[in-house]
Amino acid sequence: MQWRGRRGSRNIEDRRGRRSKGKAAGGIGGLGLVAVLVIGYFLGIDVTPLLQGGGLTGSQEQAVSQEITPADRQAGEFVSVVLADTEEVWAEIFRDQVGETYTPATLVLFKGATQSPCGGASGASGPFYCPADKKAYLDTDFFVTLEKRLGAGGDFAAAYVVAHEIAHHVQNELGILVQANRIRQQSSQERSNQISVRIELQADCFSGIWARYAQARFNSLERGDLKEAVNAARQIGDDTLQRNAGRRPNPHTFTHGTSAQRQRWFANGYENPTIQACDTFSAQQL
Repeated sequence: MQWRGRRGSRNIEDRRGRRSKGKAAGGIGGLGLVAVLVIGYFLGIDVTPLLQGGGLTGSQEQAVSQEITPADRQAGEFVSVVLADTEEVWAEIFRDQVGETYTPATLVLFKGATQSPCGGASGASGPFYCPADKKAYLDTDFFVTLEKRLGAGGDFAAAYVVAHEIAHHVQNELGILVQANRIRQQSSQERSNQISVRIELQADCFSGIWARYAQARFNSLERGDLKEAVNAARQIGDDTLQRNAGRRPNPHTFTHGTSAQRQRWFANGYENPTIQACDTFSAQQL
């Protein structure tokens, strides 16, 4: 992915240099809760209590590492450029397809642990979007986990992760996220999980739209980049994560969609770059 030399976003809140302590486990709600599954399933952690109980309430604290390495700085620059790309792309899409002005999200970079209105976050919880403050949260060490443990390396795979979380902000701006989460709260656990899957697959589809527009606007994609994104979508499918954790895939517990579904909806967004084409909630087959 060609990203160097382009504008970075100003909507970055860098908390990596703060000398503070963060809760290693806190009350995690909304999409922050389901984001725990990405690492939880892979490491074999039983996250069922999180889904059933609505959050984690531990109060143990851990010191946040304050050392900012050259790799951290480069990752921050990379994320800033990708975020700027999403801002330009979605501003254009909102203007042309929605007839409204797009309000960008803020992306919080942290190292070790931090807090959000949706609860505590740590590097183990993975990136997530908090609708309460309209901020995406990312420990860039997750990119290492993505490559080393999940087998989804490459800069465009990392860009896909950022684009996916910003896609949740797009859903929030469109009013989709609030409505979907309201229905989830009134539903059984199984039905709530099914709605979560549709939320995540739509975010994958929106990520595909972003990739298509980014290529047209910035000519940023290089050979193999789309394969990196599709591979990332495959590696973090619920069935693949459960299988890699030594479990038999259980569709009733899926909250993000299968690998095949995630790949398919990303590709759908790339091939049909309209918000309407990403209506996973009306789709008869995912």
